[in-house]
Amino acid sequence: MKHYNIQNYIRYKKDLEQAIKRIKIKEHYSLYDRDTLVTLFMPLVENIARKFATSQQASGVMSIMDLIQEGHTNLIKAVDRIDWNKMEESEDQEKTMKSFLSKRIKGGIRRAIDINRGQMRLPEHVTNSIRKNFGRDKKMVAMFFNSIFLSIDAGTRDDSDLFLQIEDKSEPYNQVFLNMYLTSLLKQHLNKKEFDVLRLSYGLDCDKHSAKEIAKYLGIEGSGAYVRVSQLKKQAVDKLIANVDHSQVLDYL
Repeated sequence: MKHYNIQNYIRYKKDLEQAIKRIKIKEHYSLYDRDTLVTLFMPLVENIARKFATSQQASGVMSIMDLIQEGHTNLIKAVDRIDWNKMEESEDQEKTMKSFLSKRIKGGIRRAIDINRGQMRLPEHVTNSIRKNFGRDKKMVAMFFNSIFLSIDAGTRDDSDLFLQIEDKSEPYNQVFLNMYLTSLLKQHLNKKEFDVLRLSYGLDCDKHSAKEIAKYLGIEGSGAYVRVSQLKKQAVDKLIANVDHSQVLDYL
């Protein structure tokens, strides 16, 4: 997305402040034209966007200006979808309006974050379900590590996990940031052999290696060396799933 410098952001804030001051307050929102209504709720967009940024949900994925820009796009879409009949029936029109717009602004920003996430992709309904559950289910941690490491080897998953085997050919937004985070988790919970197996198979700080190449690197010999590598990989992933807290991976799904 396009990035803005501090000077442009300050200019944007001043222009918005002046634009809002020029708006004549009316009794009902339905009396405003479309552009005026959008301008009136632009401060709401920035307020929502900054909550995403401070929660680190978009850390390394989208800047605050990216979030604001995406929020404005979804604000415009939301204004075009207002049901004025329901709005008139509301006892608290301002509360109803803010609730309606906020849900769609948040949803749009969340989708943009998920789209710009790293290499792993989960269907939107899956990530939404995880967020609603606050990550209490250990399956979320398993999804995170399985989607990265075990998907490298064909045929290592159950049929129930087939949706995670779909190759993601999109360009990663910030692969360096993701690799650094993964490296820190691996070093914290795995021994050196387990760490090297995942590091080399995924290519954290190097090119991706085949099972035979990894076996040679680790000094594993014999006709079943590559099988032993797969076992070590599964062992390492299971250890991560068992020891990593859900809060450490929730923002990276």
